[in-house]
Amino acid sequence: MDFAVVVDGLVKQYPGRPAPAVDDLSFTVNHGEVFGFLGPNGAGKTTTIGILTTRVAPSGGRAFVQGVDVVAKPAVARQSFAVVPQRNNLDRSLTIRQNLTFHAGYHGLSRAERNRLADESLDWVGLGDHAKARADQVSGGQAQRVMIARALMHRPRVLFLDEPATGLDPQSQLFVRDRVAELKLRGVTVVITTHDMDEAAKLCDRIGIVDHGKLLALDTPDNLTSRLSNTALSVTVQPPHNGLDAVLGTVRGLDVVERVEVIQQDDKDLVESILGGGTAEGSDGSARMKIYSDAPSSVLLPTCLKVLTDAGCEIKDLSVSQASLEDVFVELTGKELR
Repeated sequence: MDFAVVVDGLVKQYPGRPAPAVDDLSFTVNHGEVFGFLGPNGAGKTTTIGILTTRVAPSGGRAFVQGVDVVAKPAVARQSFAVVPQRNNLDRSLTIRQNLTFHAGYHGLSRAERNRLADESLDWVGLGDHAKARADQVSGGQAQRVMIARALMHRPRVLFLDEPATGLDPQSQLFVRDRVAELKLRGVTVVITTHDMDEAAKLCDRIGIVDHGKLLALDTPDNLTSRLSNTALSVTVQPPHNGLDAVLGTVRGLDVVERVEVIQQDDKDLVESILGGGTAEGSDGSARMKIYSDAPSSVLLPTCLKVLTDAGCEIKDLSVSQASLEDVFVELTGKELR
């Protein structure tokens, strides 16, 4: 098969739920690619990865890893991939080295091969001198490295990483990113699920964004961000006495403005009414908005600032940025958390 991972019309319907968790989902992952799989909570990411890694049975469709049907031949498929979960699932009663050798034994490697690969893998993740430490004696970042080393013991061609940087300090995050880049050079296919947009943009060759079990977009990070406006102006204002609506209408009517989103609006009067007339500390009625434009910042910034100040707004904070992967994610899936 020409792809490392194939998802073809995949469906998962859980009993008692009105909508499927995965709804006719199709995509492919190239050999040697770092592929990001993004989506809000409840989007269907975990179920999809569960099907690909043989832990969840699909209701319909097909899925292949390294050309092996994961439903028809799950045991064969498991020889070609490995999974690094988000949560630490090391056997804490064993040493770090034993966690690796036991895993390799499960995959049928000889004792000599297990010992050799355990030493090589621990050195590769910088934990050769911790081999005899018990798994419950290492830090969170070290445990993540051990789980990566363990996953690679049987030399899988596809590695699934679930939120690999969550809860790690910056140094450990950088270490994981470097190792993922090395795996790519070795030709290993890496599939990453993550909420860290910066991590996805830096690591991934392509990114699939899913919501409600459906694929919304699939492309390179650069191509995804190029779909949105080039410039984003984030500005916090104190609106005039006549309110924010008139200001928003004026800004939205500017030729250089593509769209405006109100990110946060602090309703001082509402807060004070809830407090029974007391002072709403920290509630000053300010509003934060994001203004998108295809125009360069040198045009957008002075134009918007003039309109806002002429309308009687007090500018409290502002910043200019280029469209990011996070902006794409929010545009496709909406702002509300769930």
